[in-house]
Amino acid sequence: MEHPQHHSPASNLSNVLVERSYLSEGEVDLLIEAARRHRWGHRDATAILVAYQHGLRASELVALRWTDIDLTTGRLRIRRSKGSAASVRPISAQESLALRRLLAEAPPARYIFVSEYGDRFRAMGFERMIARAGAEAGFGFVVRSSMLRRELAVERPPTMPQ
Repeated sequence: MEHPQHHSPASNLSNVLVERSYLSEGEVDLLIEAARRHRWGHRDATAILVAYQHGLRASELVALRWTDIDLTTGRLRIRRSKGSAASVRPISAQESLALRRLLAEAPPARYIFVSEYGDRFRAMGFERMIARAGAEAGFGFVVRSSMLRRELAVERPPTMPQ
């Protein structure tokens, strides 16, 4: 008798999930539009935009504080995780407008992305929101926050003159 969990390779081909490593810019736009349709749509859309623009991990995004952003000079300080070096990156005009609106609408908080109760948004909450927005955008796969991490130009510190 055949083992109940044994399947031939041919029978498993229909169950193979093609793993996507990133989303295209157009797909990110669809994801942002889907996120906007919810109760906390502006916060969610802004979180997706910031994560995509700066290649942030979910943990790095939810750790952003208002003190990390200088809206007058358009700079964002990012504390990277997993041993990467912290950096200061320019923010786009679109990000600046979205963050200004979020600041004006949100209750005073230490962190940029907070829950409806004023608590810090958690990485798992961000993952769930991304997956829900991906399903509502009509993607045929589960969207994960890691798909927002695209290759960015590496910022190198200036070299010291010899």
